[in-house]
Order: sequence, then C-alpha cells, then structure tokens
Amino acid sequence: MRILIADDHEVVRKGVWSILAPCEHLQVCGEAANGQEAVQKALQLKPDLIILDVAMPILGGFSAAREIKKILPDLPILILSMHDDPEMIRASKLAGAQGFITKTDVSAALLIAVEALLQGQTFYSDEAYKMPETAT
Repeated sequence: MRILIADDHEVVRKGVWSILAPCEHLQVCGEAANGQEAVQKALQLKPDLIILDVAMPILGGFSAAREIKKILPDLPILILSMHDDPEMIRASKLAGAQGFITKTDVSAALLIAVEALLQGQTFYSDEAYKMPETAT
C-alpha cells in the first residue's frame, strides 16, 4: 500500500516514515512540504492513503484535504495535528478526512490508524476526544 506523507517539518515526515518502514506492505511513495504540493503529488502518485498535517504553508491540511477529495474522492486521508481540540476533529471530518491523530499519539496510534483507514474504517485517536473537565 502506497502512502503519501505531507508535513512542513522534515523531521515529522521522517519520523512518520520510520514508523511505517518496518511494515513490508506499506510503502511511502512520496513526501510533500506544503498543502499545495500534497494536492499535486496526490494527483501524480495516486497513493492508497495520504497523511496530512493540519498546519502547513501555502495551503493548510484541511484545504488540501478538500481539494484532494474533489480529485480523488475515495482516497483515505489521515489528519495529523499538534492539537487535540474536538473542533479539530469536526473540521477534519468536514474536510473529508477519515481519521485524525495527534502528533503526541503518532508512535502509539499511527500504524493502527493507517491499517484502519486502508480497510475502509475510520480512526480518531483517544487523545482527540479528551475533553477538559468542567467544574461542578
């Protein structure tokens, strides 16, 4: 299965790559450093899954996801974010993504999320659903 990784930080792209590398059936087919490049490479490479950072230059992850879904509506998209705000989950769903994980959950949840999306399921990391406690 071919995966495109889009994040503006090379260290994050390489970190995601290193987590995927031991899985023989997963192949990183390309990288993008901004949302516009992610859209172009998705069209060019036609990966089986794309991993998109939310905050990227030129075109953000949500905008890139919407553009990719116009071109490749069946392509599963996994959103990565530094924030575990429930609004980010809602925004990722509205953008057409099937999954969302926080960057703090990447080492524990990335492979689980990737496998779920490749099997046609959705995946949202537990961190993303943690709500702040309210005073009673």
